[in-house]
Amino acid sequence: MVSSSEESLNNGGMISSPVPSFESVQEMVRSNLPYIPDRFIQRSTDEEEEEDKSRDVDMSVISPQIPIIDLALLSMADADELQKLELACRSWGFFMVINHGIPGEVLERVKNSAAGFFELPFEEKKEYSFDLNESQGYGRPFMASEEEKLDWSDSLSLRIHPYHFRRLKFWPTTPPDFRENLEAYSNEVRKVAEKLLAGSLSLMMGMNKGGLLGLHQEIEQSFRLNYYPICQNPDQVIGISPHSDMTSISILLQDDDVTGLEIRHVGGWVPVKPIPNSLIVNIGDVIEIWSNGKYKSIEHRAKTNEKKARMSLAMFFMPARDAEIEPLDHLLDPRGSKRKYNKVKYGDYLAHSLSKKIEGKTNLLLSKSKDQPQEF
Repeated sequence: MVSSSEESLNNGGMISSPVPSFESVQEMVRSNLPYIPDRFIQRSTDEEEEEDKSRDVDMSVISPQIPIIDLALLSMADADELQKLELACRSWGFFMVINHGIPGEVLERVKNSAAGFFELPFEEKKEYSFDLNESQGYGRPFMASEEEKLDWSDSLSLRIHPYHFRRLKFWPTTPPDFRENLEAYSNEVRKVAEKLLAGSLSLMMGMNKGGLLGLHQEIEQSFRLNYYPICQNPDQVIGISPHSDMTSISILLQDDDVTGLEIRHVGGWVPVKPIPNSLIVNIGDVIEIWSNGKYKSIEHRAKTNEKKARMSLAMFFMPARDAEIEPLDHLLDPRGSKRKYNKVKYGDYLAHSLSKKIEGKTNLLLSKSKDQPQEF
């Protein structure tokens, strides 16, 4: 569990003043900086503020929680559970997985190791500083310009699979069990991803078992550990800006007792309340393209709070860089529905998306057909 012992920011004034460093939000909080730097303040017009208020409605009257899927039932080809999964992917783009088979101690150990890393002194964490050429390391992975607004979070990004993409110089050696526990969790959560992709998601998309695995050529796997420090004025900042994932699927492990993840649904933002030992799975841009928009990647964001820091462990699963992605012929309406997306090489799609700050679903513009409306 992440400690909430950092000193809270006292926002005595929202003045754009010189700041020692934007390298770490956690360090700014620890130093008791007496204001929120302007680079982090999410400014909006009066009209935007009213629109946001209308979206931040109480969605509990519609649904108290995102769909919950039992992976054990899916593994037994339970027809009702498969139907629930299809509805979850079509209507929500997110679902919570229980009975996934990952031992509770594996989940607890990797969370403890992750929390231990963020408890290290800043100078120790800086030994693993983010390398833009490698797209790995500790720090801020996306900063396209000196003017863009920054998210209220710190992160550690690592490439997991294939093994030749790994750069162990970015894998922390403190806490001493960090590498061992991350390795164990990575292997277990990969099994979950492969079960979903090879089994239920392939069947749901009208393919034989293993069909989606073949389209990937080889499943690449990356990891991002996110840390969201407390903020005295959480409504003025955002933990992670709204975005969709450039993946096939993403699997998130989050704190059991702190809500922060929100997803866009029916015009509002729905908070995802944690269930202990569960996993959150979301559909990524790649499956949206393969399904010709039937199953959409959904915008999501992370909020902060003033009482307790939060942590999340995101694992991303995506095709090989040389794989070509486009709508599958058998999912097109035989009556003549148009392809909403063009063919694109996944590596090109990824490079284009990572060349700028990810905002909303603008990354899908690279693949969107010109005769389709550009609405995200």
